[in-house]
Amino acid sequence: MERLRDLAATSALLERAVGAVMAAGGRSPEAARETLTQRAKEARRTLLEECWITLGGLVPPPPASQSSRSPGVEARPQGTAASGADVAGKADSPDGVAGALGRLGRALVRVGGTQELAECLLEHLAPDTGADTVVLYARRPSGGLELVGHAGLTGTLADQWGQVPPLSGFPAFDALRDREPRWLEGTGSHDTGSGSGDGEVHPAPVGPVSWRRRSQAWLPVPGANTDDVCVGVLRPYPGAFTPRDREHLRGAALLCSGPLRLFGPRQEANGAGETAEASLRSVFDALPVAALLLTPLRSPAGRVEDYRIDTATPQAGDIIGRARDELAGRRLLECCPAMGREPVWRGCLNTLSTGEPYEGDPFAHQEVVAGVAELSTYAVRVTRLDGRLIVTWLRHDASDLQEQRLADLQRLGGLGWANWNVVTQETAWSSQVFRLFGRKTSHGPVRLTELPGLALPEDAPALARAVEALLDEGRPLDLPVRVRAAGAVRHLRVVAEAVEDLSGTPVEVHGVVQDLTARRRVELALVESERAILSQHDVLRAERTLAARLQHALLPLPKRSTQLAGLHVEVAYLPAQAGVNVGGDWFSAIELPGNEALFVVGDVAGHGIDAVATMAQLRFTAKGMVITGSSLTGALARLNRLLLHSRDSHGTATMVLARYDPEGRRLVWAQAGHLPPLLLRDGEARFLERPRGVLLGASATPVFDEAECLLRPGDRVLMFTDGLVERPEEPIDKGLERLAHVVARHGDATDSPLEPVLAAMLEEERRDDVCVLDIRVPHDDATG
Repeated sequence: MERLRDLAATSALLERAVGAVMAAGGRSPEAARETLTQRAKEARRTLLEECWITLGGLVPPPPASQSSRSPGVEARPQGTAASGADVAGKADSPDGVAGALGRLGRALVRVGGTQELAECLLEHLAPDTGADTVVLYARRPSGGLELVGHAGLTGTLADQWGQVPPLSGFPAFDALRDREPRWLEGTGSHDTGSGSGDGEVHPAPVGPVSWRRRSQAWLPVPGANTDDVCVGVLRPYPGAFTPRDREHLRGAALLCSGPLRLFGPRQEANGAGETAEASLRSVFDALPVAALLLTPLRSPAGRVEDYRIDTATPQAGDIIGRARDELAGRRLLECCPAMGREPVWRGCLNTLSTGEPYEGDPFAHQEVVAGVAELSTYAVRVTRLDGRLIVTWLRHDASDLQEQRLADLQRLGGLGWANWNVVTQETAWSSQVFRLFGRKTSHGPVRLTELPGLALPEDAPALARAVEALLDEGRPLDLPVRVRAAGAVRHLRVVAEAVEDLSGTPVEVHGVVQDLTARRRVELALVESERAILSQHDVLRAERTLAARLQHALLPLPKRSTQLAGLHVEVAYLPAQAGVNVGGDWFSAIELPGNEALFVVGDVAGHGIDAVATMAQLRFTAKGMVITGSSLTGALARLNRLLLHSRDSHGTATMVLARYDPEGRRLVWAQAGHLPPLLLRDGEARFLERPRGVLLGASATPVFDEAECLLRPGDRVLMFTDGLVERPEEPIDKGLERLAHVVARHGDATDSPLEPVLAAMLEEERRDDVCVLDIRVPHDDATG
């Protein structure tokens, strides 16, 4: 049955070709059949190939050896370009091309339309040329191209590139214009024409991005009635077409002329769709605004990646910065990257999916008008049209700009205007007033007398009285009110004044509503902060008073210098000038059994009541231990254990203990992380060398050693806490050097010897407590 159907189709094709030759030359059926057979033999074609070429309106030229046309052989129609296959015939064709074209000619008898033609071409071209895609484009009366058949092309690309506007740089246009094939090597920039075979550099062709790196052949189908059809053959890799490939593709395009004449590629194109496209482009030509017609380009997953510009108005080129003829067929983001930014891109997607028009915010655009640079304001509007988008740039005139400025002023200032006509009861609100009151615009504005109903119940009576005074007496209204909008309380200020007639009766009221919510929140936050500060201040003052009383009770200060074991002892204690002002610095200067003396200076980390409590615990415990016979190092070890097991296990303290024996003027001392005492002798001040010892509370196994210093008459020893020498952002060594220098300079002072030292050392605000023990050996001491 297949063979019978092919035989019937072949016979019908032969009869059509015989009839065409009979009509053209007035021959008999036998003569016409002989003419076809002779032509096929001379061109080394099969009879079916010759039939297809004849039906396409082409006849082969006479053999090269003939000086004139043979009798009965028709001339080629004027304006039809001869293909290389016709000029050279098949004699010089590469081996195998003739057989492939013969098979294609036999297969074409089963083709019934342009889609089947594209599929048939791909089936027969793929094995020999490596093609994986075949497309057929037909030119329309409007000048654009329509995809009338395709094979190997995805449905998404077929939809996106089904219509190609004119003047787009699409390679099929170039092939149809020049009536010559276009050979694209797949580099994106080299286009080789068929005439000379030399490469010429051309701009990157317009088309799907996936085609840019592939080799492409675009061949116009020759024939008197098929001048508007182009065959595109694509391979999945870049590279030049060999002479064999080019000959094969030229021959295939030549054979297509017959089928295309039989079933007519323009049957669908001349319908309503093409007429609508042409009408739409005519409308765009007449539009007085800048506008684009866009077709969405989607990924295989259906996501919009870009838009193809189908047509544009003349003014669109001025906005985008390209000539109008360069826009059609190109991608939107290539020509106008700014359209890819938010929120314009999101607005286009929303319009495409929902159909709701989108209008963007105004933007400034620099343009040249009559040779003068001018800054204009535009807004983008997007509407949907049958699955495509119309993007329009609307230019704002002076009144539009004034209205926009007013809208911006209301939005930025949180303002809105309202107008009430007392006579006609007409009311007008700006959109901002609706937003401030949290009222939908569809509900309309309220009358002035109904305005108190929008306020909170607590503020409604005062607003009602103010409105009544405005309407009855013309008294201006300026009142803060609270309303509930968007689920929250909003603070508003309502200001209104009346316009009176000649008799003094209010006839119209103009008002302004201002949003004070943000400012009111700041005011409330400031009030709360002030209350918190005052409350904290009271707490600090109470704590400072309590700590000071507690410290004074635990650490009474002597009012004058004292005599102790033959030594003159003076004490100074100065609290910090910041915070609670009470810290953990302390001292002890007591007489021990055997006419000896104990001197202690310590510093507990921190301030406040906790520091005072720890200070008292350490002070009295240290005194008790030494009085009951403990050595200095033993007392420090026990105090360390006491601090480790106290309520605040992380508390620390420093301390220096010294025992003075007047018999030999021996001063034995030990320290726990404390600064060493300063010795002034013969006008020279130096610090005693520290024995080993770490601060209390830092280690469970500390090591403490003792050191000894023999004093002489006139010697002076200062034991102090770090508040005396420390300054912010200064090494403590520098403070110690400064103390030694000051003591050396003021060492001879007899009346209040500590005052000049303290005055010189404490120049700035005290950040820490200061405690000093000044121990002096009298010059007339005759001991030993």
